[in-house]
Amino acid sequence: MKDGELDLCGAESGGHAPDMPYLAAGDSFTFQCAGCGGCCRGREDLVLSGYDLYRLARRLDLPPKITARAFCRSHIGTVSRLPVLRLAPVKAEGNNCPFLSGGRCAVHEARPLACALYPLGQEISRDGTVRYYFQKTACGGKAFRATLADYLAAQGVAERERCDVLWATRCMELEQQAPGWEAALGPVILRRFQAKLADALYYRFDTARPWAEQFCENLAWLAGERVRLEAMQQTLLSKKRMDAFKSINNGGTSDE
Repeated sequence: MKDGELDLCGAESGGHAPDMPYLAAGDSFTFQCAGCGGCCRGREDLVLSGYDLYRLARRLDLPPKITARAFCRSHIGTVSRLPVLRLAPVKAEGNNCPFLSGGRCAVHEARPLACALYPLGQEISRDGTVRYYFQKTACGGKAFRATLADYLAAQGVAERERCDVLWATRCMELEQQAPGWEAALGPVILRRFQAKLADALYYRFDTARPWAEQFCENLAWLAGERVRLEAMQQTLLSKKRMDAFKSINNGGTSDE
């Protein structure tokens, strides 16, 4: 799967489909699971949120940036224009998830949201409204039946929902701002700002401190960095215009 096919919302062709019913808290659904780890094999589409990376880094007792370097790959989203992080599949093992070990998840208690949700999908709107839907699976094995509320609680999704909503809504706000900074910044300084974006969204975290408060601090820091870099860009443009003006004047003087 190419990087351009994935953005912060996952696969560009993925998401909710008409045959995936939305579920209310008390609605029940049934699915089968053989516990074989098949849903972790041949996966190239596991996009991480900043909170996902934070949880993995805390589980591995590593800084987020080191965790990402070891287990992820990144690119700029085609639609969002934000840094996108996904788990890097292990090509030598058929593009399996890097945390699949012996048919089991080696980081199960810190698994990403997409894994904890399965076979459910999640939608978060700009106003923070959360909806869940059921995705039919082709798995065999033991049948499980649960209400949405019970399943979300059992998988730890309900506990982390506040952080997931904060991540999604703030990223949607940044996505709306992206055309502004791309228009204001030249290629060199834009790359600097994109590195700052990645720091704010993924790396500038201490796993000994709560994620949400650091995320809000990072966004405030990022806003300041944007102002600073846009001012730097304007200074460079002014200098270029001044140099061009001097060059024209000097040329005119020598001709006389």
